[in-house]
Parts: sequence; C-alpha cells; structure tokens
Amino acid sequence: MRYRILGGTGIEVSTYCLGTMMFGAAGNPDHDDSIRIIHTALDHGINFVDTADMYSAGESEEIVGKALQGRRDDVVLATKVHFPMGEGPNRGGNSRRWITRAVEASLRRLRTDWIDLYQIHRPDHRTDIEETLSALTDLVRQGKIRAFGSSAFPAHETVEAYHVARQRGLYRFRTEQPPYNILARGIEGDVLPTAQRLGMGVLTYSPLGWGFLTGRYRKGREIDLSQGRAARAPERFDPSVPVNAAKLEVVEGLVKLADELGRTLPELAVAFVASHPAVTSVILGPRTMEQLEGLLKGASLTLDDAALDRIDELVPPGTNVYQPVALWNPPPLTDPALRRRPPGDRAAS
Repeated sequence: MRYRILGGTGIEVSTYCLGTMMFGAAGNPDHDDSIRIIHTALDHGINFVDTADMYSAGESEEIVGKALQGRRDDVVLATKVHFPMGEGPNRGGNSRRWITRAVEASLRRLRTDWIDLYQIHRPDHRTDIEETLSALTDLVRQGKIRAFGSSAFPAHETVEAYHVARQRGLYRFRTEQPPYNILARGIEGDVLPTAQRLGMGVLTYSPLGWGFLTGRYRKGREIDLSQGRAARAPERFDPSVPVNAAKLEVVEGLVKLADELGRTLPELAVAFVASHPAVTSVILGPRTMEQLEGLLKGASLTLDDAALDRIDELVPPGTNVYQPVALWNPPPLTDPALRRRPPGDRAAS
C-alpha cells in the first residue's frame, strides 16, 4: 500500500481509506464481522479509517472504536459532524454549540482521546462559516482534533472558507471529501483544481457509482428494484429512466475495457479515481469481507494513458453521466423565493 501526505498536514495516509458507512444497522449489523473487516483492511496496509456520527446513528463509530482498541496509534481516524443526531432543534448543523457537543459524543463512541481529521459533513447556510472555523480551531488547540476538513462543499464555498480563515487568523480546512467516480466526473472542473490550488487533501467517496460500477447492473438484464439499494431508491436504477440507461451504456464499454486488462470492473473503477493527481485517498465502503477483498486485489492496478484515454472517450472529463447525490443543495435550488424576484419586479419594463 502506498501512502500520501494529507493536505499539507504531514500526516501520511494510505491511498485506500476504509469507509465504514455500511457498518451497523444501515448495512452490516454484525459487529464482530465488521471488526474483522476493519482488521483485515489494517493488515493489508490501510491506515486511514473514515466514519461519521450519523452512520447508523452512531453505531458505526462504536464499531470502529471497538476495532481500534490496541491499534489506535497506528491509524489515522476521521469522522464527521453536521447531520441531526436526535429530535428537536440544535441537534445538528455547523454551529459552535453543536460541534462542541458532537465531538465529545464522537470521542466517547470511538473510545479515543483525539480525532485525526474532523470533517464538516455538509455546508450549513444558517451558520456563518467563521463561527464553524472558530469552533474547529479551538478544538485543534485543545488537542481534541488534529486537523479538520469539509465534505461535499462546492468549490466557491471552499474558497470562501479559505479566505475567511486567513482574514480571521483561524485554521483552515485541510481536506475535502467529494463524491467522485467514472460516471460522475463533474468535480474535475472545479472542486479538484481548487483543492490542488489551495494545497488541500482529497478523500473521495462513492468510487463504484452507487453500485453501477460493480458489474451487478448490466444493459439488457433485468434489475430487481425490490432488493438492496434499488429498493431504497428505485428511480436511480430503473432502466427505463434515461439517465439510468445512459449509465448502463457506459458500463458496457467499461466492462469491455476491464476484460481487456484482465481486471474486474470495480478494480478499474477504483484505479481510475486513485490516478487523479488531486486525490489523496479513495474511500472504499465494503459491507462484507468478500467486497473488501475484491477491491484490495486492484491495489496494484496502474492504468496507462491508453486506458485512461478510453475512459475519457466513454465519459468526457468534467462531465457527469448522473448527478451524484450529496444530500445537500444550495438554498436557491430548494427555495423558489431565492431565485424569483417579487411579481411586480420581474418585467423588464
């Protein structure tokens, strides 16, 4: 396993990061099995583990905490804060009030005295970014976290946070965690170049494109919309939907390329993400040991220029075959009042 420096922090992290969203009630409820998967990843040289307080309502952090007993010093541990963790107001978001409370809960569940990378899971336009950066800076100074980053932030908000930190004498986001895969390359035009320019580390998630790059879903084959992820979001898998048909079309070309390379489609998909110069680490999110072992087999795969050119032909750089679900949209896209003038002020004359 190769290691790369995480966003100028001096911390070395493995090119693969173990994502733990699927550990707990939302995926694999067997704690012992999940712990075995974590230990197998560590035994294969992965030293970077990513979780979040909202994964299975804290259960994922608890599993990670148990798994790292006796091995904590050798692991770069990342978690996230933002999403609601209970009923009522002030139990989520990016306010100082919530961050200072949430970090203590994460430390308890993770059974550790410090978090290496504490990430803001999504932007929060109810909270001034200076408030968030100030709270995070204090946590670094208190020794509760070593560095902090963002997740699914658009490029312009990353730049805004950078300048606010400089102007106010605060610590800055050291990393960004965006969705990125062959079918969703939109961030190549803004998020990734911005991260490079600002010296930020990038840990990407969803390298298998919500399962479409596993090879499980193929053109002309029936897709069971009553099981697994397809049951939770059938509109993202129904082949009669044009965007899904487009994904299946690309998959056929990728399967052909993977076969020519003597590799599996998942191996090809992960190798593609790791080949981008802005990407520090690729988050793998296995639910089973079989899935982890299959992905680990692709660690040695180097895609040459010819293979990358083939991928560019199938999905041009900077384009999305589908729009990745980041669970967050800018307010003007969700509130019509923010993109519509008052009726009496809409006409040109």
